Amino acid sequence: MEVNVSAIADEIFKRTVETRRDFHKHPEVAWTEFRTTSIIADRLRESGFQVLLGEDILNKNERLAVPGKEYIEECRQRAIEEGANPETVEIIRDGITGVVGILKNGEGPTVGVRVDIDALEVKESEDGGHKPFKEGFSSIHDGLSHACGHDGHAAIGLAIADVFSKIKNEFSGTLKLIFQPGEEGMRGARPMVIKGVVDDVDYLLGLHIGLKADRTGKLIAGSYDFLATTKMDVFFKGQSAHAGLTPQNGKNALLAGAAAATHLHAISRHGEGASRINVGTLNAGTGRNVIPDRAVMKIETRGVNTGINSYMESEARRVIEGAALMNDVTVEIEVVGSSKSGKSDPEMISEVKKASGEVKEVTEVLDEASFGACEDFTYMMEKVQSNGGKATFIMVGADLASDHHSPLFDYDEAVLKTGTKIASQTIFNITAVQNKLKSEIAP
Repeated sequence: MEVNVSAIADEIFKRTVETRRDFHKHPEVAWTEFRTTSIIADRLRESGFQVLLGEDILNKNERLAVPGKEYIEECRQRAIEEGANPETVEIIRDGITGVVGILKNGEGPTVGVRVDIDALEVKESEDGGHKPFKEGFSSIHDGLSHACGHDGHAAIGLAIADVFSKIKNEFSGTLKLIFQPGEEGMRGARPMVIKGVVDDVDYLLGLHIGLKADRTGKLIAGSYDFLATTKMDVFFKGQSAHAGLTPQNGKNALLAGAAAATHLHAISRHGEGASRINVGTLNAGTGRNVIPDRAVMKIETRGVNTGINSYMESEARRVIEGAALMNDVTVEIEVVGSSKSGKSDPEMISEVKKASGEVKEVTEVLDEASFGACEDFTYMMEKVQSNGGKATFIMVGADLASDHHSPLFDYDEAVLKTGTKIASQTIFNITAVQNKLKSEIAP
């Protein structure tokens, strides 16, 4: 059988677009991706994949920033009302979302593909020129939207499953499709790595629509300069008092938060590479005549490598604790997300470039580009590389309607076909070599 991956991707393109639009219409944020998980699981079973869910794919105790039980239950019920499989939802009922699909065919390498599936807390535009709104597939969940392309990533992952369900006897090895929850906020990869999801992966591919590949037809086959990051929520607790009568009895948490915010941005930057810090929010107090007894601050540190980020995190903790001590309040720091630095392997970049030569939609190829932001795919990348495997993170080009994380974000859906073809062809090329060798030595 002569395998034409591109022809299969062309045949299923309409379904891929429909899948993307369905996910786009029903966005779900980290640890509440009940409907998304359910649909992915059903589709993978339909394609002949073994499906793993819940505690089989992640360590639930290592999840960060898990929503409250009441909100999780609300989202779970909503998912069932919107068509989720109740049996699947029951398995993941506590917010242990995400899916791993496995397709085996004899001996050979294990190739993993990671796609993320969560949405953002961004209200989608209702502007008449916004294509999802105009064509009736914009978010029906107020305040939530797929404003970063993860709807397309999930659709590409299922399209890859569709491709390999049709050629499952033409490769030799194991295909592992990893549908990761909670990428936004850097929360989902680490619990999966701790569980061992990528321990057996020899070659790992991650992908993202757009970013530095900002036009249709462009492909970036590898990435470097992933910024390591730590996301922290900071809780100052003081003592309230009457601001006029007994201010001496108060302990001002607002002043502690304000002092911390000012001095955090004054931390000396690192001389060996890029470092960042940002105070994103600071909320404090209850009224104008009350000494503020509490303040909540949300911050993040970043570094061009894990060591520099560790320096920024350590300095941030020192500043925060100093501000608390200076104002005689207590403080708690909760890590709610993190990622590491990373770099694609030249061998995998070469494989992706080779595959792109067989994809007519690709008109421009770059070996690699500086990522310049954070991605918790790096936890999976590092684990595979430390085990002797190879990994890369590719950016698949698309014309973008607006910036990522914007209410007007949208992209040229042609990228769904391109992404499916590049990933599928890369997987096939890696595993077909083994299949060819196997057939050559067969009696």
